[in-house]
Amino acid sequence: MLMIFFFVGPYFKLSWAASLKFDKGTVSVSNGGTFQIAVTVDPSPDNVSSTDVYITYDATALKPTTVTAGSLFPTVTNDISTSGKVYIAGLVNDAASSISTSGTLATITFQALKEATVTLSFDCNSSKVVKNDINATNVLNCSQNGSSTVTIGAGSSSGATATPAPTSGTLPVSGVFDNVVKFAVPGMILLLMGSILRFVL
Repeated sequence: MLMIFFFVGPYFKLSWAASLKFDKGTVSVSNGGTFQIAVTVDPSPDNVSSTDVYITYDATALKPTTVTAGSLFPTVTNDISTSGKVYIAGLVNDAASSISTSGTLATITFQALKEATVTLSFDCNSSKVVKNDINATNVLNCSQNGSSTVTIGAGSSSGATATPAPTSGTLPVSGVFDNVVKFAVPGMILLLMGSILRFVL
């Protein structure tokens, strides 16, 4: 039982770290057309006070035109002036409040510039999800961040189709260990109680 606890512990912690994702795993758009994609933040299991999100893209194939604030953070700012990178920041309005649920940070509108297949991804060297503690701890787990593949085809229409990003129905490998912990912990408690009763009786 102790071996299960020590081996499972790190995986259990990993599966509950904060992450950044897109609401669409794939997007198809015509050359010259536009599409929207939302950036979501999952702070689980922490309470967080802010986030700095840097999104990288191929500037020869895509151009961000607007960023619309989502409802997760009360204050959202952005910067799309740097070619190849979109910056979005979200923060609470006072130190006493925090965010503990997942939601949409912002929605970005991109215009397609040429036929290509490119990837939208998060720059984890710069991005942060900041815990609401005295140390302002960055709790972002880069290995759990998502990405989105954008396919730009021929034509000049503004229509775009999208495939939702994988949801909780597609569990990470560490999800298998959640059930092990669920059953292992009660078993360890019963084993400990049995040992105590044996010594008492």
